[in-house]
Amino acid sequence: MKTAVLTGATSGIGNSILREFIDDGYTVYAGYRDIRQKKELAAISSQVIPFRIDLTKKWTVEDAIKTINQSVEKIDVLINVAGKVIAGPLETLSVNKIREQFEVNTFAQLEFAQGLFEKLDGGKIINMSSMASYGMFPFLAPYCASKKALDMLFNSLRIETGTKVKIISVKPGVIATPLWQKAVDENRENLGAGKYKVVADFLIANAMKNSSDGLNPVVVAKKVLQIANCEKPKNSYVIGFDAKGVQLLSKLPQKFIDVIVEHQLVKRVKEQLNKVMVIQNPTDSVSEQTFVEQEKQETSEPDQEENNHLDTLFEPETDISLEHIDINNDNAEENNSQQEEFEEIEEQKHDDGFESALQDAIDANQSDRED
Repeated sequence: MKTAVLTGATSGIGNSILREFIDDGYTVYAGYRDIRQKKELAAISSQVIPFRIDLTKKWTVEDAIKTINQSVEKIDVLINVAGKVIAGPLETLSVNKIREQFEVNTFAQLEFAQGLFEKLDGGKIINMSSMASYGMFPFLAPYCASKKALDMLFNSLRIETGTKVKIISVKPGVIATPLWQKAVDENRENLGAGKYKVVADFLIANAMKNSSDGLNPVVVAKKVLQIANCEKPKNSYVIGFDAKGVQLLSKLPQKFIDVIVEHQLVKRVKEQLNKVMVIQNPTDSVSEQTFVEQEKQETSEPDQEENNHLDTLFEPETDISLEHIDINNDNAEENNSQQEEFEEIEEQKHDDGFESALQDAIDANQSDRED
């Protein structure tokens, strides 16, 4: 019987992975944070062996390493799923919060893998990274950076150790998990008020939408099981239409990535403002359009200030249409390749609407299956 070690096994992607691996006959050492979750995990199956690990507490990581090393002869796969999201404007976000983000999503993950590495000889490490590792999500910079650092460190580990342990990064898009609600609860203070309040309100609303509308975690879990059982897995897997779109965007020059991201952020925040005004309609006798117009008249000054602030913060330096993109590249083949990518993005804009393609990618994710 094969043995897997899994962190973050109590909910979301981790719990779906746990159940997929049990069904496939694995014995799974399943990590939990809260002692109350131990019985819940043990009740799932006799194949589940719960262990405590809290990535914010170094001593629990060390204890988990010791416990597992004493219990198994060999680990076939280590799956690092546990993590957290720190969000907020970098202008005001505490650096200690950023350190906490890296401790959980990067450093503790590496320490845990180091402690089990000898038992993983001939096995695999599968890290749950994110499309955020491509680094283009404002106000989620700590999360993006921690996932990018995770990928970079483990990529180097794979090269340094040769074929001893296969190390794979899984980069899903938006997943419908409790992580989003937890992120909202933990980051309200970080997001704050003041000039960033309008953006904070959008981020919270978007996170709550993601918690229900994202890709089913079972889709990711099945892919992880497939990777674990694959003799020659790829180094990286991108799962979900939205993740693949972000991967494509990441190939653009940074200047144009910034323009597109700023454009999208301003557009979506303004859309959220209008939605909020419609939802607050106190009477059914007034049409949505009329109510929005009335609200804008009644609160014209603060609304104008909010929109002006957004334009000031994120005003694009140039239009994002293809005709404004000039690629200075002496390599003709690479130039053509980049031009094709620009054209594909522009085609998406005029076909289904580039903004809509990214915002509504969740629906496409439901039927998407990574090769």
